[in-house]
Amino acid sequence: METVIHNPADGIYPATGDYVHAIEVRDARRTLYVSGTMGLDAAGAAGATFAEQLDLVWSNLRTILASAGMTVDNIVRITSYLRDASHAEANAAARMEALGGRAVPVTGIVVGHLADDWLVELEVIAAA
Repeated sequence: METVIHNPADGIYPATGDYVHAIEVRDARRTLYVSGTMGLDAAGAAGATFAEQLDLVWSNLRTILASAGMTVDNIVRITSYLRDASHAEANAAARMEALGGRAVPVTGIVVGHLADDWLVELEVIAAA
């Protein structure tokens, strides 16, 4: 599988270091669509802080990806659902750390309808 970043420079706002406009996936044989994944431990309890929930979300995503023979390197798209817009910067930093600095297309949505103790939910698409 090969990925090609598309960040056109004319007629559109510029991409940033943690964001790309598009990724073209070439010669992929498998695509994995992962449901929104929360910062819950194995017993279903939410992490007490936003940072704890981010750690749990990424751990849970690694487990799900591994079940399909993939890693975070296979992620080609992320949608973040945040309880509070003030968490956007921490979420972006955690994403960039989890992806080893690799930028992918992302969308961030602030929602008020997550369960009271859920602060973040991530939905990903991976390809291999």
